[in-house]
Amino acid sequence: MASLPVLNQPPRRSGALLDNLARRMRLHAESVLEPLGLRPRHLVTLTVLRDREGSTQQALATTLMMDRATVVGLLNDLEADALVERQRSPEDRRRHIVRLTDRGATLLARAEFALAAVEDEVLCALDDKQRATLYDLLLLAASGTVPDCGAAAVQAAPDEACDPMAHGACLPAPQQPARD
Repeated sequence: MASLPVLNQPPRRSGALLDNLARRMRLHAESVLEPLGLRPRHLVTLTVLRDREGSTQQALATTLMMDRATVVGLLNDLEADALVERQRSPEDRRRHIVRLTDRGATLLARAEFALAAVEDEVLCALDDKQRATLYDLLLLAASGTVPDCGAAAVQAAPDEACDPMAHGACLPAPQQPARD
């Protein structure tokens, strides 16, 4: 059967490659986290708490994009393993402040070392410079922002017109119809 040409399609699509790479990374990551008693959502929660030096449960739910009931269950798991602790907020006794314990910080460090080895394995075809470029590009794509053509860019190249739309504006993804 002869294949039909697809009109107006770019010759290279990144979605399937990113999905494959993410799947490989996730499967390898889960295999090194499991012996530590962690799941990816535990790791993200511990990382947020470390980076923010604690958080209210509500702010944590917002950051993790989870409903509050799910976050409470997640924190119950982490607290049962003494990885986090919840304390009443001195400013508002109705709120809990969640903080990483020393045990949680130690386990997070072990997990991050294990995940660095996973990343080395999955990205072994790239040298250090290529990995840095990949990271920068993924960070830019994840931000959803268009490169800025501010004063510094105009001063650096005064003879060149800057058109941020030439880089392709980031538009929100189409919404899926609600399912009943």
